Amino acid sequence: MTTDPRTMGCQEFRDQLSDLVGSGAVVENHPHIKDCEICRELYEQLQTIADAARQLFPDQEPEDSLWERIESAIKKED
Repeated sequence: MTTDPRTMGCQEFRDQLSDLVGSGAVVENHPHIKDCEICRELYEQLQTIADAARQLFPDQEPEDSLWERIESAIKKED
């Protein structure tokens, strides 16, 4: 089921976030993140983590499942 991004709720957005990032989409342009401060902050925090990881291992690409593991860890904290 494809949800209209303009009416997407936070949980739907978070469920699709790893796919959005993995697809190479410009997440900053997603309608939900433009309107939702909470999800925008979550995405910014994930970007900070990813940027720090790139600095630690500049010659290595992160595993495909990295975003999913980060997202799972965050959900466990909620």
